[in-house]
Amino acid sequence: MTELQDLATLIRAATPLLAIETTEENRVIDSFRHLIAQVLRPLYRWSITDGLKRLDMAIDSGDDQSIEAAPDASATLQAIKHCRDPGIYLLLDFQPYLRYTMTLRLLREIGQREDCAAHTLVLISPKLEMPDDLEPLVTRYALPAPDTDALAQLLREEAFAYSRDNGGKSVNVDADAARALVRNLRGLSLEDARRLVRQSIYDDGAITQGDVATLTRAKFKLLNKDGLLDFEPDTAHFADVAGLSHLKTWIAQRRAAFLGLKSAAGLDPPKGLLLLGVQGCGKSLAAKAMAGGFGVPLLRLDIGTLYNKYSGETERNLRDALAHAVQLAPCVLWVDEIEKALATGDSDDGVSRRVLGYLLTWMEERREAVFLAATANQVRELPAELLRKGRFDEIFFVDLPDAAARAEIFSIHLDKRGLKPVTFDLAALAAASDGFSGAEIEQAVVSAQYAAGAENSTVAQKHILAALHDTHPLSVLMAEQVAALRAWAQGRTVSAG
Repeated sequence: MTELQDLATLIRAATPLLAIETTEENRVIDSFRHLIAQVLRPLYRWSITDGLKRLDMAIDSGDDQSIEAAPDASATLQAIKHCRDPGIYLLLDFQPYLRYTMTLRLLREIGQREDCAAHTLVLISPKLEMPDDLEPLVTRYALPAPDTDALAQLLREEAFAYSRDNGGKSVNVDADAARALVRNLRGLSLEDARRLVRQSIYDDGAITQGDVATLTRAKFKLLNKDGLLDFEPDTAHFADVAGLSHLKTWIAQRRAAFLGLKSAAGLDPPKGLLLLGVQGCGKSLAAKAMAGGFGVPLLRLDIGTLYNKYSGETERNLRDALAHAVQLAPCVLWVDEIEKALATGDSDDGVSRRVLGYLLTWMEERREAVFLAATANQVRELPAELLRKGRFDEIFFVDLPDAAARAEIFSIHLDKRGLKPVTFDLAALAAASDGFSGAEIEQAVVSAQYAAGAENSTVAQKHILAALHDTHPLSVLMAEQVAALRAWAQGRTVSAG
């Protein structure tokens, strides 16, 4: 149903107290202005500055039928209670008055129809926390986020306004950028979306791909005021990830379906991957590269930071973080070392179990384009519920790189530091680094730079070989654990390489 239909249904159902938590005050008022023709009731607006004023056709005709009342909350509620004709009353910023006994008593009497007409009181405020004794009488209503059509119309309106304000100069629009812009506006209120679109257009009179990235950062700041998520603005591209050919192909095949493109019509969009593997082998980098492969923002959720000593706060933090991710869709939500937060022991009074339960429910029921990229090192610590088929689309295992991948890793890190890979024997370096992870290879290059600097010379093959010789890789230091992990993954997971 549409927003007007929803509100009209609530009014016809004689809802006594309606709470709408929003910053879009004008949008709510306009919606009620439009629906009174359907429900045939007088409409009033109250604020502490203006008191109670009638908003419907009576004002247009010059017949001001405002109820006589002082602007304070208690006097207004007294006047509403004694009004014999059922009406709709929009009470703006009423939150502070919910602390007073008289206000609460009058709200309860009106809500319970005690010697008064079947009024509907609509409490509108950016934040509404109901007292426990009033909550059972209150129906909460959330304004639906504007859909793609509404956002596209908003973009057209702002482009026309720019042209009107600049002597008919039209906005230079990149069609692909405009579509991406509209897609990234989803989850915002109309007011916030309009403000960001105006900034994009009025900055240079154009809509370009650069505006998409700028708008996405601004959107994240708007939605993540509680700091539950981290925004990764520079997602790694697959060119920065050596090997992982199977994973790269998997992402490329599903990109169109994830973005809802027409070329993938009828295909189920992918929901997420679990990456297991040896530490330092590129799981985190691969998770970042997924966002680059899909061409969407990357959000990082550290579940450990959500934990709070107060009862219920951890679960609320998780709900808020996941809600923010949904508002930022399409995106990739990266949860690193997920096993550290989902151990289901009894030492935390069941908080981890409840967090796991909520996360699993969200994974099953979400419909928005939020791709969950989870990484883990200790597979045996993961709860069985998380691993069963259907939670993730696939479980990939990121193993130690083979010789070809190790040579590619050396090439990437040498080039990144201004060293020409063609001047090195990459095959010899790959052979000397057997059993090394990608992170250990990078550190060998870094150590070689320090060694060469101490000699006041440039990095040469010998410096890197010496660094490799002096390093004991994790596959040696923890040979038993690495071997056990690789043995477990055999036949249970899909190789990412």
